[in-house]
Amino acid sequence: MSLESSPPLSPIEQDAWLWLGRLQGQPDDGVQMAFEQWLAAAPEHVDTFVRMQSLWHLSRPAAQQLANEEHAALQQYLSASKRQRRYWAPTLAMAACLLLVVWAGGWQPLRWVDDLGADMVSAPGEVRTVTLSDGSSVVLDADSAIAVRYSAVERHVELRRGAAYFSVVRGEIPFTVAAAGGESRVLGTRFEVRRLGEGARVSVQQGRVAVRGGPLEAPRVLTADQQVSYRDGVSGNPLAVDTAALTAWRDGRLSFYRAPLGEVLDELRRYYPGRIVLLDDALRGKRVSGSFASQDPEAILDALQGVVGFEQHKVLGRLIILR
Repeated sequence: MSLESSPPLSPIEQDAWLWLGRLQGQPDDGVQMAFEQWLAAAPEHVDTFVRMQSLWHLSRPAAQQLANEEHAALQQYLSASKRQRRYWAPTLAMAACLLLVVWAGGWQPLRWVDDLGADMVSAPGEVRTVTLSDGSSVVLDADSAIAVRYSAVERHVELRRGAAYFSVVRGEIPFTVAAAGGESRVLGTRFEVRRLGEGARVSVQQGRVAVRGGPLEAPRVLTADQQVSYRDGVSGNPLAVDTAALTAWRDGRLSFYRAPLGEVLDELRRYYPGRIVLLDDALRGKRVSGSFASQDPEAILDALQGVVGFEQHKVLGRLIILR
C-alpha cells in the first residue's frame, strides 16, 4: 500500500501531535489534567487526537528504531569525547524523533556531529563539486561530508559521511583519503570512496590506488575498473566493476546491479529529505537491479515495491515506512 503525501499539519493536528509526545511514558497528574481540559474544549479535538493517535501507532516502530540508532551512536560519541552524562531517555528519544521527522524533515543528529569537523558538506539530494587548493576536484554525493588537511608531506582528506569522487592532480606529495579506519593513497588518479555502514568501498576509474583497510594491513593496489571493500581493518578481494555505471550519480542517475535492498535504501536516504525506515529485516538482503533518476527517490521506491513486494506507508509526508 502506498499513501500520498499529506498537507501540512493544521494547528489542531499540531496540538494533538504534541499531546501524544507529552503523554508518552508516565505523565504526571498536571499533564494528564491539562490534556483532559484540552480534549474537552472542542469536539474536533477528540476526533483529531484519535486520528493522530492512529498515525502515531503506525509510525511508532519506525520512530523507535530511529531513536535507538541515534541514541546508541550519540552515546558512543559522548563516551569517546569523555563527556559522561545520560543523553536521551528512550521514551523521550522516540517521541522527539518522531516529532522532528514530521516537522523538521528528518531526525539526524549524527549529521550535525559529522558536520562539526567537516570543511565541505552536501545537503540531502544535493550533488556538489568543490576544488581543492592544489587544483584537485571532489564531487560530493548527496548528504556527504569531508574534512581537508594539507601539509608539506601529505594531502589528506577524511570522508566523514556519504561518498565522494576524487579527480586528483598529479604531484609529488601523496594524496590520501581516510574513511572508516582505512585509507586510499594516490599520486594522481580518479576514484570513488563510499562509506558503507561501519566500513567503506573504493572504486577506481583511472590510474592506480593503494588501499588498506586498517593500519596493520598491507596495501592492495587497484587499477582501472577495480573495487575493494573493507571493514574492521580487513579488506575483501578486489572485484572487476563498471566504474562509469557506479559513479553515474554524478550525472543524476543511481545504478544498481544485484545490490542488496538494504544497501539501495542507504543510497536513497541521502536523496530523501525525511527518513526511510525498513522494518522487515528479511527484505534487507533481497537483490535488486536497475538505473533510476536520483531526483525522485519516491519513484524509485515505487519501482522497487513492484519488484520486492514490500508495503509502503508515508506518514505526514516526512517518514516512509517499509515492511
